[in-house]
Amino acid sequence: MQRPASGAHADCVTARPDSGCATDAMARVLARTCVDAVQAVGGFAGGIYLRSGVEGLLLLAVVSGLPGRLFRPWWRMQVNRPYPVAEAFRSGQSVHLPDAEVATRRFPQLMAGLPFPFGSFYEPVMAGSERFGVLFVLRPATPGAPVGAADRERLRSAADGLAGELAALTGAGEPVSWTGDPVGVPPPETAQGAREAVERLALALLSVDREGRIRYVNRAAAALLGLDAPELRGRMLWQAVPWLGQPAYEDHLRGAFMSGEPVRFPARLGRQPDAGWVAVELYPGPDGVTVTIDTAEPPGYAPETGARSPAGPGSSADRASALYRPVALAIALTEAVTARQVSAVVTQELLPAFGGRQLAIYLLNERHLHLAWETGFPQGFLDRFDGVGLDVRLPGVETLTSGRPMFFESMEHLAKAYPGIPLDAHVGARAFLPLIASGRPVGSCILGFDAPRGFSPEERTVLTALAGLIAQALERAQRYDTEAALARGLQAALLPHRLPVRENVETVGRYLPGTQGMDVGGDWYDVVETGDGLLALVIGDVQGHGVAAAATMGQLRSAVRAFTLGGSAPEQVVAGTNRLLIGLDPGQFASCCYVLLDPVSGRARAVRAGHPQPLLRHADGRAEVLDLPGGVVLGIDPGATYPVTDLRLAPGSVLALYTDGLVEQAGEDIDLGVERLRAALAAARPSPLTETADRLIGGAGDSADRPDDIALLLASRTGGRGAAKT
Repeated sequence: MQRPASGAHADCVTARPDSGCATDAMARVLARTCVDAVQAVGGFAGGIYLRSGVEGLLLLAVVSGLPGRLFRPWWRMQVNRPYPVAEAFRSGQSVHLPDAEVATRRFPQLMAGLPFPFGSFYEPVMAGSERFGVLFVLRPATPGAPVGAADRERLRSAADGLAGELAALTGAGEPVSWTGDPVGVPPPETAQGAREAVERLALALLSVDREGRIRYVNRAAAALLGLDAPELRGRMLWQAVPWLGQPAYEDHLRGAFMSGEPVRFPARLGRQPDAGWVAVELYPGPDGVTVTIDTAEPPGYAPETGARSPAGPGSSADRASALYRPVALAIALTEAVTARQVSAVVTQELLPAFGGRQLAIYLLNERHLHLAWETGFPQGFLDRFDGVGLDVRLPGVETLTSGRPMFFESMEHLAKAYPGIPLDAHVGARAFLPLIASGRPVGSCILGFDAPRGFSPEERTVLTALAGLIAQALERAQRYDTEAALARGLQAALLPHRLPVRENVETVGRYLPGTQGMDVGGDWYDVVETGDGLLALVIGDVQGHGVAAAATMGQLRSAVRAFTLGGSAPEQVVAGTNRLLIGLDPGQFASCCYVLLDPVSGRARAVRAGHPQPLLRHADGRAEVLDLPGGVVLGIDPGATYPVTDLRLAPGSVLALYTDGLVEQAGEDIDLGVERLRAALAAARPSPLTETADRLIGGAGDSADRPDDIALLLASRTGGRGAAKT
């Protein structure tokens, strides 16, 4: 797709060949909706996130009114993240943020990344129960004034219209998902206005549109940049003025496009140490940004590569933009649970803040440093340093043993300080940071840069402080990992390793731990043989996770077995277990479903305590959700009673007991998950039962981002010799 000619409608969009646009038809629909929605509510920018081929990941598909390059950190959005786009998608509800104060209160991580005064709306794009993505619009902030009903309705109408068109594309067999980079949608052309006055100015002046593309250059600007005006018009600002494209200046550019306030900052005319300094001023408006460039004295600190200098005169957006990356890193680290999550946060937040390209994190274990994370280095290069002892003379070791950060402004400086050290590149710069938490050594962090650069005193201080935050997060993650391993071991020891083998019935159990941090330990299943030839089928879910939940689960499983083997009726088993849990007072509660089955006749008596309803697949392939009356969850009311329901399992039928982790998804009604499981059970072959269990749990097992553990217990009337497998 090519850039439209002047005056073309937004049915045409701009995209690179690898943009990932699925079809021209879908791109046109997205572009038209985006531009119309922005205009409808008086916005200055907007875009649409669409679902991707990766579960739980949204991708920015189209954007209008903003230079896409400046907002690369927000191109990808996990639906479980604390951002308004993710919440709108998860909940299926609109999110309206009229100003920065409301946005900061509800979504601090968003405002840490974009600390500018703006309002924003987020509308889920849904057709029935199918969720395609989220439409968003940015507009000037309206402090103290709620979003009006008319604007809400306009945006909702735009999202509904888009959902209808995407549903039609789906019905026609076209996939509605996104891969690759977002497509830039040019805003409508506006009048150019008179230019004669600015041509007489000695001050260099440029005008760029909301995409960051140069629309006008006066003579002074053309002379300053050494190019004729026709050569500059139509080019992106940072392509025409490469020194403005440095990461140190990107924050200022973002501030101009996101706020209505002028932004001022000093900049160096190139990367050479002898390059002169200029004062850059950005004046944003609804249709674009006016840029002026004037000569200026060097700032108090002039790093070799023009990295950010100490704050000087300017708007609040200038001062906030210098701080937002460290603040965003600090907030994100509080949410990271595992060492891998901490490392990923550092990659996403720390590297862009300082223009880094390489990152390595080493963790200390028994006086040796082991590589825990790397990105940007040549494949296999860091393997030679994995497991080095603390007596080896390497910068990554000595920064930890000395507790002193080490900065090398060029690879030549690094090679001179450590003769003979292997280098992954001949050009660049490196920072080695000690990871020390409350005086305890945790490891070391290496930041790599593709070009030589200086490190200002401010940058050195910030990096050192951030290294401390990273160390604390990693130490906390190591404790979580240790406790998670303990909880998993305890869980494995407490779950049954094999189930009883009986005639006329076959049972199969499955368990999957959660994949997020400490999400393990609360779910269990069991099959208990009674003295009179009956089988008790049990499944339960302890609230919470970790070692405490696993321990409580073990106590409840033992209690259920004891009451069952003692000959108690089903309602007495559950009521007795409830009183026991209250007496133990672990500060937890649990759900449970208990079915006492006669394998010969198929008759069963079922009791439910706050647990999801079982499923029953009949021999003819029909599957239904049983409607068992139940009592409150265990551990709440010592006087609770639990009604009994009589059932019958005919030969060839399958009873499915499960925990909510199998049917729950963030932002979705649990009934939808139960219906999916019912449909999958109906479609599955009744034999062999192991294949049925694997099919029902398979989708959840493939997920790398599963927030809860899962237990599944199937029981099938065979009419002959039965079997049981775990």
